[in-house]
Amino acid sequence: MLETIHIFHTNDVHSHFEYWTRMQAFIKKQRLEYAKLGEPSFLFDIGDHLDRSNIYTEATLGKGNVQLLNEAQYDVVTIGNNEGITLSFEELYSLYDDANFEVVAANIEPIKGDAPKWLKPYTILTTKYGTNIGVIGATALFDVFYNELNWRLTEPRKVLKKLAEQLKDEVDIVVCLSHLGITEDELLASECSSIDVIFGSHTHHLLDEGKLVNHVLLTGCGKFGQYTGHLTLQFDHESKKIIKKEEMVIENALLPEIEGEGKFLEEISETGKQLLQTPIFQTAKYYNKEWFHYSQLSKLFAQSVLDFTNADCTMFNAGILLDSLKKGTITNYDIHKILPHPINLCVIELTGRELKEVYLQAQNEEWPLFELKGLGFRGSIFGKMLTYEFSINNKRELIVRGEAADLNKIYQLATLDMFTFGYFFPTFKYAKKKYYLPMFLRDIFIDYGKKTFN
Repeated sequence: MLETIHIFHTNDVHSHFEYWTRMQAFIKKQRLEYAKLGEPSFLFDIGDHLDRSNIYTEATLGKGNVQLLNEAQYDVVTIGNNEGITLSFEELYSLYDDANFEVVAANIEPIKGDAPKWLKPYTILTTKYGTNIGVIGATALFDVFYNELNWRLTEPRKVLKKLAEQLKDEVDIVVCLSHLGITEDELLASECSSIDVIFGSHTHHLLDEGKLVNHVLLTGCGKFGQYTGHLTLQFDHESKKIIKKEEMVIENALLPEIEGEGKFLEEISETGKQLLQTPIFQTAKYYNKEWFHYSQLSKLFAQSVLDFTNADCTMFNAGILLDSLKKGTITNYDIHKILPHPINLCVIELTGRELKEVYLQAQNEEWPLFELKGLGFRGSIFGKMLTYEFSINNKRELIVRGEAADLNKIYQLATLDMFTFGYFFPTFKYAKKKYYLPMFLRDIFIDYGKKTFN
């Protein structure tokens, strides 16, 4: 007997719901049609479904995303870094309490305390014909961030290979939900042919027809809900082998528009807005934002950073501030509009000599107009790099807090975690640093506002 199995999959939606209703309507219709033909189907999400730059996700702390996954009848998901490190330990621990689907992530566990009941290293799905599909999963190794949040991560490839070898004699098919990125997926495939399919994500890669590596089929459906993946497997019950693996992606923008799409988007936006309408402080004046200059708002934000960290100086890009701070009653919604990014603060220890070099690098004339994508940034353009409490005078001396700096002394620079990944300032990657989690930039700004204005 030949059995045809369909697996639909999504990844890196990042709370972009523009095509959500039509995508899920399409999947539901397809699954019903295949059921009539006697062909079983499943639905997976490969992580980063939520993104706290979306006000609905922010207001519900991801619980709204879980509700949407429930309504869409997902079967199995794994967690991405946006689930894992943009929520506090308690928030992630309870995130999937009401999930009607399985959550597999084999390389994460609490440092202290018991694991949440929903967390599994793998699950086994069984088709109506008795075919067993082992589903394993793992999330990206952001161990420094996870450790700050009381989660322990282990090297994912090692764990996944061990699980695949363990399951291959227990199940008919082994698939992996990998929130690791295309490079890790290729390495995993080259090292472990016991896995039949790796559903990929994290690096937002798009593989229109999949990619075969060591007889393992890799998939990837881009980002932001722009594509839906459809894997078709043909399993021979006599030989107990897969004889066909075929992947295709559907461009969701080309799917028929569904009645009520606009209403759905308005409703979840309004729900988020209403939940975030809590008054937090009162301002007596308007604070303007500028992307190419210092501004009243950037000064206020710098004060909040220095107050929170007690660092010697701070540096951030003006593009981080997406809106001005109005005069009058300020709510959580107002602050979220200004700072929607899932970005944390980091304090880096640098010598005066290194800090001087950082200041000179920050004067890069190409950065202000740079259209930054990723690294947690949810704005449009990078904007001017702003420095507070450190500068270089006309004698080419480094000045820190109004005094000439000792080039051999260690100074503390408070900045954004996205600058520590080595793209803008390579020295930051290896410098001694402390991340402040789980508080986002907006949380720190809110606390300062409460102290300053109330």
